Amino acid sequence: MKRFIGLLLVLVPFVANSQELRCNVSVNSQRIQGTNRLLFQNMQTAIYEFMNNTPWTNHVYGFDERIECSIMLNITEQIGSDEFKGTIQIQSRRPVFNTSYNTTMLNFQDNNLHFRYREYEKLEFSESSHLSNLTSILAFYAYIIIGLDYDSFSKLGGTEYFQKAERIVNNAQNAVERGWKAYEGNRKNRYWMIENLLNPKYQPLREALYRYHRLGLDVMSEKAAEGRVEIAESLALLQRVYREKPDPYLFALQLFFDAKNEELVNIFSESYPTEKARVVNILTEIDNPNAAKYKRIIEQNTQ
Repeated sequence: MKRFIGLLLVLVPFVANSQELRCNVSVNSQRIQGTNRLLFQNMQTAIYEFMNNTPWTNHVYGFDERIECSIMLNITEQIGSDEFKGTIQIQSRRPVFNTSYNTTMLNFQDNNLHFRYREYEKLEFSESSHLSNLTSILAFYAYIIIGLDYDSFSKLGGTEYFQKAERIVNNAQNAVERGWKAYEGNRKNRYWMIENLLNPKYQPLREALYRYHRLGLDVMSEKAAEGRVEIAESLALLQRVYREKPDPYLFALQLFFDAKNEELVNIFSESYPTEKARVVNILTEIDNPNAAKYKRIIEQNTQ
């Protein structure tokens, strides 16, 4: 399953000497009138090179092992010649073993995009300090993408990269831009994303990522029923988090279901009546906004 982001500006084709990520980047500046369009094309190129050519880990990735992801910046306001506001949409995908299918790992829109960009100036990032809001945001999501990927292949395997993302948040606590602090009102920001992912009370959710992907999806090409059982058990782990309610917003659970709700319908529509009933009950409880969608599981013909 591929998700294609419509490019409202120009998606520049690149041949990359990339590291861990195979990241498509687009910059939409349609709402900015009367500006130099080349500026935004150069911005797009600079972000592409930053995401794909920065070594984010100490591991060696083969060309086909790179993590597929997409970043779309929607620039809605230009303040002066080098200051911009807007939103950033981040998506990442993971291949499923022995198939041509890619499962969505992250699908999130960050509404707190505010940064400075000077044309032709190299984008620089430091793990030890907050040099630039743009590169801190990009690096934060690079580590989130990598951490989720590692969590899906080994239990709690992404901890090192989530800790790097946490360090970026800590370094940005004196930044004037929004998105980095606990007290900004809306808890759907970078601070709370990494807080949830490293909060021990959310650990069952991260364990569920491993069970869902490595023990579930990755075996379904050969053992579909066994894989579905593991995915159902991963949902039981999510139910545990939901009932313990580490916080009233359950942001990390929302991130999971924003990525997986359609996939879950597809997986369990081919299941047995008893398993369908159990899964729909769990999903209706812990992701009630999508309850109508999950009813489609029951409506499909049973085996």
